[in-house]
Amino acid sequence: MNIFGSDTREARRAPAGTAGTAACTRVRPLRLVLAALAIVLLLFATSPFPAYGLTIERCTAKANAKSGNDIVGATNTRISWEGQADSEESIAALEFTLPDGTKYSLDDAHVTMLSGDDLMTRETLEPTVSSEGQTVTFTFGDPLPAGSYLRVEIYDVFFPASGGVMQVEGAYTLADGSVHTMEGIPSITVVGISKSQQLSQMLGEQPWVQAWNSNRFLHMFLDPTVLITSFPVVFRGFLMAIAIIAVAFPLAIPFGLLFALMRMSKFRVLRAIGGIYVNVVRGTPLFLQIYIAFFGLPLAGINIPTFPLGVIVLSMNSCAYMCEIFRAGIQSIPKGQFEASRSLGMNGAQTMLFVIIPQTIRRVIPTLTSEFILLYKDTSMLAAVGVMEVVMYAKTIVATTGSITPYIVAACFYLVITLPLAKVVGNFEAKLAGNETGKSTKKKKKKHMSKKERQDEQIAMLAAGEDMPPAPAGAHVANASPEEVPGEEVTR
Repeated sequence: MNIFGSDTREARRAPAGTAGTAACTRVRPLRLVLAALAIVLLLFATSPFPAYGLTIERCTAKANAKSGNDIVGATNTRISWEGQADSEESIAALEFTLPDGTKYSLDDAHVTMLSGDDLMTRETLEPTVSSEGQTVTFTFGDPLPAGSYLRVEIYDVFFPASGGVMQVEGAYTLADGSVHTMEGIPSITVVGISKSQQLSQMLGEQPWVQAWNSNRFLHMFLDPTVLITSFPVVFRGFLMAIAIIAVAFPLAIPFGLLFALMRMSKFRVLRAIGGIYVNVVRGTPLFLQIYIAFFGLPLAGINIPTFPLGVIVLSMNSCAYMCEIFRAGIQSIPKGQFEASRSLGMNGAQTMLFVIIPQTIRRVIPTLTSEFILLYKDTSMLAAVGVMEVVMYAKTIVATTGSITPYIVAACFYLVITLPLAKVVGNFEAKLAGNETGKSTKKKKKKHMSKKERQDEQIAMLAAGEDMPPAPAGAHVANASPEEVPGEEVTR
């Protein structure tokens, strides 16, 4: 059968010269295709092929995180490698190159040959183990049987603290001396750790820390290793709490003053609005107000981010208490101040703005400082609704470590604010009390005066009409009769 039948018939009909030209035209493309195929086959046959005789089954590291399956840097772990040689390959040596910066030990490194249908038959081999830099070499005295399934384990491995993707490289030597590169070794993902975690691990290796943690109470409440790692984490919550209070407290001051003026207003409606707000807010727990805001508003279709919503709730709660603080401060101003202002021609608003409120603010500073302390401690309640502040961060660490130490760290972050401010409040109150009585709270140092200086001071006090302190025995006041000098016998 002629596949070119139709063309041939046409060629027969064509003139001789025309048929020859057409035949050459048809044969030339076919020759070009055959030549191209021959070149491709030649290149394919002569190109080098990598050796894929050794099949890599797995290359992993043991999880060493306190929780989860993460592999953490700068923490003791173990590298496990498994591979099977080709049925015609007899392995004489294995070589592994660990990532730069990885520390390891060869004390417990060993090779096991697995056999059987389920690979449960194990034979521990005794190769010669050597290392040079990051390269570990296992050399067998006699080449292993062809097709061997091997497991290599290297213990006391410490990956770099920075973490990252760690690639183990390998090669193997056959009985004929040829060296082949291992292809397809899977990489190992290592999680980096911070400086505090490195310090915590270093402390955990100290004998005194181990002895300390042997006591169950100390290990539960004051574990040094957890203490070190908790501080930088809880500190982030401390910054969040400070940010919340730094916005909520100043925002509550003007609203508190406004409600105080409303409660003292002559208009019954304003007094009623101020009284209802203050009584409702002060009469319900802050915890309940937080729950209503964070869970009730979303159900009503009002979605506000956690930070501004927490600021709003704390500010609204605090301004109710500030209302009473300002009201008490205004009412403590003597009525003579109001009368004196009116006599100078000031109206009610000017009197309140320029005379009463400045004095009120000065008087309520200690109480406002106490309110600041209370509001700062109340930020801990936001942890119940997921705001990442001090207690929430501490709670997260407790859940992962099982130690109460993070709560102790959280208490330290509260005390670092509350204790100094409590001292400031005491000093404010003492100074304010001294100013009200006209006496200074500072203790004056006793000055040693001569007899002449003491007499001059007593004369000056008599001239000023002040009570003269008792004179020491044997002292005489100028221009005073003997009967006026206490402690002296009258002699004639």
